[in-house]
Amino acid sequence: MRRSACLIPLAVAAAACGGDDPPPAPTTAPLYADGAHLRDAQGRIALLRGVNARVEGVFDVTFDDGRTALEPIPALDAADCRRMRELGLDLLRLPINWSGIEPERDVYDEAYLARVDAAIDCAGDAGVLVLVDLHQDAYSKEIGEDGAPLWAIVPAPEMLLEGPLEDLGARRTSMQVTQAFNTFFDVDDAAGLQAEFRDMLAMVAARWADHPAVIGFELFNEPSIGQDEVDVFTAAAAETVRAAAPGKLVFFEPTALRNLFDFVPLAEAPFATDGAVYAPHVYTFVFGADPTPLEQLEPADLEPSVVNARDEAAAWGTPLLFGEYGVGPDTPNADLWMGVEAELHDRYLASDAFWVWKERSQASWGLYDYDDATGAWTERPRVVGWLSRVHAARIAGEPVANLWDRTTGALRLEVTPGSTHGVPHEVYVPEAAAATYTVRCDGAAVTPARDAATGLISLPCDGVLEVTP
Repeated sequence: MRRSACLIPLAVAAAACGGDDPPPAPTTAPLYADGAHLRDAQGRIALLRGVNARVEGVFDVTFDDGRTALEPIPALDAADCRRMRELGLDLLRLPINWSGIEPERDVYDEAYLARVDAAIDCAGDAGVLVLVDLHQDAYSKEIGEDGAPLWAIVPAPEMLLEGPLEDLGARRTSMQVTQAFNTFFDVDDAAGLQAEFRDMLAMVAARWADHPAVIGFELFNEPSIGQDEVDVFTAAAAETVRAAAPGKLVFFEPTALRNLFDFVPLAEAPFATDGAVYAPHVYTFVFGADPTPLEQLEPADLEPSVVNARDEAAAWGTPLLFGEYGVGPDTPNADLWMGVEAELHDRYLASDAFWVWKERSQASWGLYDYDDATGAWTERPRVVGWLSRVHAARIAGEPVANLWDRTTGALRLEVTPGSTHGVPHEVYVPEAAAATYTVRCDGAAVTPARDAATGLISLPCDGVLEVTP
């Protein structure tokens, strides 16, 4: 059933319902949710442009019993984190794994948690915000790729797997994985696994409840079960996070089936826990068996998934963040796919996190090429160009339009006159345009300085702001 109150218009995702000023931000949160948008301490709409990074020692795909690791995972260092910020990527979605946190029941691995600390601090020191993501793929490294510890696989697996990981698709649909998901998401939690998971989740949330870079916690990556079961799990897990970290946001996903069908049924009531953010993934046509839709891609083909996601978020009464999206460098029409998605995410005021920063396994997606002979990572200018673009990072006032043009690279941001109260917008300008960009406010040329470390320009404009690279 469609909830009737305050659905976001399709042409532009407008400001939150009603005319009241947004509530003040919690003191421990860099951002807060007002029911439609993420906002910063000045009340500005925050549009995050981020990236996922699988981090060596954090993305848990190794074994201590002699089995071959599933895949190599890149390290993350200060240069990576600084480079993210320079490219305009102000959010790190950081996948962490239950198997690393709690390898034995009720035993938390402090060495693992310290490695997560280091990754969070790396991002925070560079001015990059962090979304801590409780990640899984095919339930567990023991039978799939990553996720749950061995003791949390019920029924116990008949066969433990190892690397190299060359059959992830088959693992995702295996009987072992299917049974494990069915047991975990049993709405009665007969095996007690959801209760165990919530205990772990409470510890994780409490550990980083006061970290200034952490915006929140994502409950479960790509839950491979029906939406009804996901909703039961999510409701309880969200309460757990907010109780342990009341100043942080809670990010939640729909069933992973949305990745294939580009929609889920609309919620019948708003999300029950405050501070929630709807975080689906968008991979329209990317993982289909038939390459024809990508080969014959038209811009209009990609809009329905984004529109559906905006409606889904509105039904929940939450902001929208695409926790994953992207294509590989060899995907047909990759430039068009990424350009159109960027236009749509801006137009519908959705934050996002690209998959993935670096990858030297599977399809080798990401912003970098890896040289096996030298061990060197080299930026892919084409992929950097997809992501490092002019965009509004913080919008003051009530937005009327937030339009980026993939052909010119220019941004046109319009707000309702009188709504900004002198609060400045923040716009990212890529380093490639540092010497050439132009800015106009209501047609008049202005010359705001660009911060070299962040790429941001800051200026008030109570009408139409145009930024051209």
